[in-house]
Amino acid sequence: VGREADERPLASPAVRKHALDLGIQLRLVRGTGPAGRVLHEDLDAYLAQGQTNASTAPAAYAQRTDEQQIPVIGMRRKIAQRMQDATQRAAHFSYVEEIDVTAVEELRAHLNEKHGTTRGKLTLLPFLVRALVVALRDFPQINARYDDEAQVITRLGAVHVGVATQSDIGLMVPVVRHAEARSLWDSAAEISRLASAARNGKASRDELSGSSITLTSLGALGGIVSTPVLNLPEVAIVGVNKIVERPMVVKGQIVIRKMMNLSSSFDHRVVDGMDAAQFIQAIRGLLEQPATLFVDAF
Repeated sequence: VGREADERPLASPAVRKHALDLGIQLRLVRGTGPAGRVLHEDLDAYLAQGQTNASTAPAAYAQRTDEQQIPVIGMRRKIAQRMQDATQRAAHFSYVEEIDVTAVEELRAHLNEKHGTTRGKLTLLPFLVRALVVALRDFPQINARYDDEAQVITRLGAVHVGVATQSDIGLMVPVVRHAEARSLWDSAAEISRLASAARNGKASRDELSGSSITLTSLGALGGIVSTPVLNLPEVAIVGVNKIVERPMVVKGQIVIRKMMNLSSSFDHRVVDGMDAAQFIQAIRGLLEQPATLFVDAF
């Protein structure tokens, strides 16, 4: 295929998981999608061609002595510096809450069935953005930036949500501006547009700056718990883990529910632990009773 060992091929989280399950190295697969994106069909074609010989992959138990040195330069160096600054300067603490997303997922499916062909399909992210907007009304200290050199906290009325997006050159955070004034479909369209621009290296400087709180998700690979690093000078980042079906006790009965964890981090210099917990629990309440996301819109 001609990719370098450290080159990250374009592929959706579902395709990456499928490749992992099959034991396929994505860098060895020729992508036929837009911009060389690897599709499920490409994985099938790779398997059909039987490209698993010694020329493309080492024997399972063969000793290896090869090494590779990769200079940390460009965008990767900037990302590394920002992560290091964030962990050294902010007083990180994390809080994890379990959320029953059965109802909001049912609403999402209903809206997609009714309006998907005319307004576009909704993912869970626009609902999470809406939940952030509503919850932040009662927690203005969390929608803030902290200038630790000037020792000034700036609380914002506008909610500018950064959406962490993985690209070929590293993690980027395009910003959905004025999320408080956007509908579900408006948020969904803007998230999609910004993510595409970031992945294609076309996001502008303005589109990659100015966020007041960040939302980060690994999609289907989201795991159970994570400890996201703050996007300074913000004081909060909300991490989304994957949705899993589990047996739960509801009103004394064992039922199957769709469950998801929010793993969020805060700057303890600005946000108290009780406020952080109550903020995430407010998001939980909104998502578990999704009508409450929109009661002020009628």
